[in-house]
Amino acid sequence: MKKKSDNFTQKKLLQINKKIAGKKILFITGVNVFKKLQLKRRLKILLESPNTEVFKKKFYLPEIKELKKIIKIINKFNPKIIYAIGGGGVLDLAKISNLFKSEKNLEKKIKKNIIDISLKKNLRSLVAIPTTAGSGAEVTSNAVIYINKKKYSVENKFVKPSNYLLMPEFVEKSSFNLKSSAGFDAIAQGIESMFSLKSNNESLNYAIKSVKLSFKHYQNFLNNKNLSDTCRGMMLAANLSGKAINISKTIAPHAISYPFTSHFGISHGLAVALNFEEIIEYLYKNKNTSISKFNLDDRFKILFKLSETNNFSEFKKFIKYLKKSGKVKDTFESNNINISQNIDLILKNVNVQRLKNNPIALDFESLKKILLNKK
Repeated sequence: MKKKSDNFTQKKLLQINKKIAGKKILFITGVNVFKKLQLKRRLKILLESPNTEVFKKKFYLPEIKELKKIIKIINKFNPKIIYAIGGGGVLDLAKISNLFKSEKNLEKKIKKNIIDISLKKNLRSLVAIPTTAGSGAEVTSNAVIYINKKKYSVENKFVKPSNYLLMPEFVEKSSFNLKSSAGFDAIAQGIESMFSLKSNNESLNYAIKSVKLSFKHYQNFLNNKNLSDTCRGMMLAANLSGKAINISKTIAPHAISYPFTSHFGISHGLAVALNFEEIIEYLYKNKNTSISKFNLDDRFKILFKLSETNNFSEFKKFIKYLKKSGKVKDTFESNNINISQNIDLILKNVNVQRLKNNPIALDFESLKKILLNKK
């Protein structure tokens, strides 16, 4: 017997697809997502069409090898609409693949963020459907791709999907670990956006709403309490965090997270969580040296109010409490990382673009001290 949510899912997709009836459709998803969410059954009407092609991402990270495969499929199949159903990695692959007509010199173009804007006339309609409550990738104009384990960002207004759908039924069955990682990513993005040099009134409004929702729903989301409401709450929190960082971008916690994912296999959200409060504490202790146009003290007051804490010490304990709820391993030892031996590797792969968004200047020497002194 079909669930009501399955009918709801098909109805939403068919409403979008009705506008381009008879046109070719490419689904980009993940192997695990396709199986776990039973997409073959849930999307039967669409997938059985002769005008449909499916690409299933196999690797954990969005990698250049799979990007090239998708571009080949797009060139051969020539779809008019692309549905990206998955986590941030799937959405990023879909977003980038829609921009490049050829694989020729692809690595070079990505590394230098070279996009042929003449292609905008030929962009496929891209519908992003996130299956995690975390990245907000469905509303951002940047996407991540890994080349030889190094993370690169492709940034352009044409990267942003043309449409998106938030379907809580796709998130309800997520594992505890996935909920923990993706949920903390949303929390971190909202908070980081508040302190980014590029923050403005619009991004701050999105960030505050996002953090408020995250703090309200995160623990119940992890523990499957009031699942329908908490799924919607966390998906909206993630979506709002995406809208916030689409304007402001993220800062140091994200900048330092990428090597922990690519070289040590720590999922993205948990890699962000690993050094999160230490870096935010660095901003707090050095707030008098802020180079931001906004008052950093005021931003911390907002953060304390949202977390119902009175000072940074209480806020730090609150973040620790959230991590404990999510069973987050937040020490190097618990993640089997010898920080002294790997410090140069980590610093070499820090995302400098994100580091520059800090309201307090954070050079590699200061970052090295933070990591080596982490308890």
